[in-house]
Amino acid sequence: MEPLVSILIPAYNSQEWLAPTIESALAQTWPKKEIIVVDDGSKDETLEIAKSFAARGVRVVAQTNQGAAAARNTAFAASQGDYIQWLDADDLLEPDKIEAQVRSLDSRTSPRTLLSGAWGYFIYRTRKARFVPTSLWNDLTPVEWLIRKMGSNLHMQTDNWLVSRELTIATGPWDTRLWRDNDGEYFSRMIVKADGIRFVPAARSYYRQAGFTSISHIGGSNKKLESLLLSMKLHVGYLLSLEDSERTRAACSYYIGNWQREFYPYRPDIIEMLKELTSELGGRFEEPRLTGKYEQHDWILKLVGWSVARRVQLAAQGLRKSLNIAWDEAMFRWENRSGAVR
Repeated sequence: MEPLVSILIPAYNSQEWLAPTIESALAQTWPKKEIIVVDDGSKDETLEIAKSFAARGVRVVAQTNQGAAAARNTAFAASQGDYIQWLDADDLLEPDKIEAQVRSLDSRTSPRTLLSGAWGYFIYRTRKARFVPTSLWNDLTPVEWLIRKMGSNLHMQTDNWLVSRELTIATGPWDTRLWRDNDGEYFSRMIVKADGIRFVPAARSYYRQAGFTSISHIGGSNKKLESLLLSMKLHVGYLLSLEDSERTRAACSYYIGNWQREFYPYRPDIIEMLKELTSELGGRFEEPRLTGKYEQHDWILKLVGWSVARRVQLAAQGLRKSLNIAWDEAMFRWENRSGAVR
């Protein structure tokens, strides 16, 4: 069996990253593949860059700006593959990523088996990528996967999955209401429909920490905060639909407690909703604590209050991230000029 694999790339204002992403798709050693890029109304040169690959067999679809979820739905509707490889426009695949997952299929594999793989963080230099194994890097049942994800604050990236068309159709479309964590919600919904998750260690992908233009960065955006709240409620419903027990409710309570800090100090109304939801689950709601020096030196809290201290903490984290990005970009450009290996 040699299934056709559709590599689907939604793109919005991705001119800086798109070309290497498409190159990583073209470089896949699995021969039976199609590559589709959906430009979601970009205002930069993203569409032109995508079209420059048309002569190499890349199909390009353009639409008005509707969001990442809608772009992914458009990409799937245009695809014909037996298996689907989702690929964000700033991420990369190891050349044999798809082949490693396809080769793992055997006579015992159900079309409802979801294939995952290893992934690492990077900024500009892939050789600096950090692959940090978690308890999700295993063969797991759907309920065990969701318990580990929600009960231990873990996640997998969009790019590391390979999904059969049958399972994709059973899952339904990406939720266009979600502007934050639409991938987390989508794959959790897919896991409910799956009959198991198979982890393929050799299937490696690279997740780029690109900066604050990323849709994963919230930064106090009401649209993203409300989207995150909806995703959290859906997550809880998915896990409890598989098993409503003390251990699944505990995982849900932990999950809410872990994410609640995103709403401070911006949306006290949502905090009240989360308190009620935690109580319904039988958990105990605790006010979020600051981390690092902000928690160690309580005089900071006494001097300026939790809300201000939280804003200062976020600003400091943003500054550190910006410096790390700038340093890695500078080293990447210097190494390219000097001929060093990426």
